Amino acid sequence: MSSSSVHRLCIFFLVLFSAASASVGSDDLPTAYEILEEYDFPVGILPKGVTSYEFNSSTGKFAVYFNKTCSFEIESYSLQYKSKITGTLSEDKLSNLSGVQVKLLFFWVNIGEVARVEDELDFTVGIISADFPIDNFYESPQCGCGFDCVNSGGKSTGKFTQLVYSS
Repeated sequence: MSSSSVHRLCIFFLVLFSAASASVGSDDLPTAYEILEEYDFPVGILPKGVTSYEFNSSTGKFAVYFNKTCSFEIESYSLQYKSKITGTLSEDKLSNLSGVQVKLLFFWVNIGEVARVEDELDFTVGIISADFPIDNFYESPQCGCGFDCVNSGGKSTGKFTQLVYSS
């Protein structure tokens, strides 16, 4: 076999191996949004724009990454997702959250936990919790404009049901 034939054969196998590796790569992994759904959460608790994530299915520990801090308003609520969000995911519960904040009056406070109770999501901020109907979270908000993105080329999806405080 000539050296040019060996060279072509090596290139063929290199291309074949690269194509096989690409086909079993990250395309087979679920998205962060799909993992939320596997644990009975709607995709809309995460804004659009997740760039990557880490998830340990044994411990439930996760990290979600955005290119930059993501802020938006929904009705009278200002929300902020840091470029890295961490926590623990289990069936119907997100705990030990870090990197998600809501503005209450003049202060930014951390949302520490989200629990699904039937058709509501219960967000805990310190000793205060607020319940929202789950249908408010079927669609992910967009960074910068939330659900009111008409001027940004997006679409408005309507009203966000006001919170109900519980203890």
